[in-house]
Amino acid sequence: MTRKAEPHVLPDVLQPGLALVFCGTAAGKRSAAERAYYAHPGNLFWRALHEAGFTPRLLAPAEFPLLPQFGIGLTDLAKRHSGNDDELPPGAFDAPALHAKIGRYAPRMIAFTSKNAAHAALGRAVDYGLQSEGIGNTEVFVLPSPSGQARGHWDIGRWRELAALTRTRRGRSD
Repeated sequence: MTRKAEPHVLPDVLQPGLALVFCGTAAGKRSAAERAYYAHPGNLFWRALHEAGFTPRLLAPAEFPLLPQFGIGLTDLAKRHSGNDDELPPGAFDAPALHAKIGRYAPRMIAFTSKNAAHAALGRAVDYGLQSEGIGNTEVFVLPSPSGQARGHWDIGRWRELAALTRTRRGRSD
């Protein structure tokens, strides 16, 4: 069952100068209840961040506000709803709002944490990896979902590829 629309289920973690913003579809039920991104114990997001080298230690979901110190931000396509993608009401994904945020904060890269999120934001089918077009000046990368429900598509290699690419982009002078 989908939660009723709220102001924002989880706050955006966005600011100018970020190297990378992760974008999912919507907060899951556990994340909404705990008010923390990727909070379900079966979700591999926090482990992947650490194993791929984005963070120096494994962070707990409640520590999500610390991510900007690592050059990382967070957002979702459905800010006012929570639940599995198939439980969200029609129109829950707000791609124009996401594009406006990315335009305003201009991170170097946005990484969608599933093909479904990328498809909803870009309006086309996508493959994993770096995309040929960006959102404004922001490069786009598509990752396998860290959700336990998508375990059959899991590949830490793509997360490591993104980490290496992010380090390369940070080394470039703008």
